[in-house]
Amino acid sequence: MKKTKVPVDKILKGLQEEYPEVTCALDHRDPLQLLVSTILSAQCTDVRVNLVTPALFAKYPTAADYANARLPELEKLIHSTGFFRNKAKNIKAAGQRLLTEFRGSVPKTMEELLTLPGVARKTANVVLGTAYGIASGIVVDTHVFRLSHRLGLTRAKTPEKVEQDLMKVIPLTEWIQFSHRLIRHGRKVCSARNPQCDRCSLNAVCSKIGVAK
Repeated sequence: MKKTKVPVDKILKGLQEEYPEVTCALDHRDPLQLLVSTILSAQCTDVRVNLVTPALFAKYPTAADYANARLPELEKLIHSTGFFRNKAKNIKAAGQRLLTEFRGSVPKTMEELLTLPGVARKTANVVLGTAYGIASGIVVDTHVFRLSHRLGLTRAKTPEKVEQDLMKVIPLTEWIQFSHRLIRHGRKVCSARNPQCDRCSLNAVCSKIGVAK
């Protein structure tokens, strides 16, 4: 871990006490469902994704089903998640690659996951951490990106660089839960435009960067 003036240990303790039991907000029963849900979650809320996926998962239970899916039918099912044509194309192509390269199973390494269409580090980290319990990195979504800056944990301009900064100061054993907790905190308390500092468990240790005084 890299030494920092920001009280990382107190931030971790505050998040743990506030959200002792927290998991991924995307409904899923297996790694494939989580992979598809995470692809769908780009530029879309988890709530919307969870409304769409029951019918989707019922129609396409395996990688082979996605690989052989007709794009118009797939697009119709995921239309409300936005960017549906590109997402449908990526999900179908990912299913094909899973079938041909990984025997229909979702791989368990960052390097292999990144070869799947529609999968970047955020999606790969979600799948590895939530489905397999493997800490290969830290999920950096919009909430983690925003709160990491607000707390003073990074000044980086891209999600990739923010992740690298966080990996230097957050203990490896906390990588998976840290992102889950920070995402929940961003949704519940520390919103972009109206952070509720007066009821925030991190109020005393937050750098409040970008927060109007």
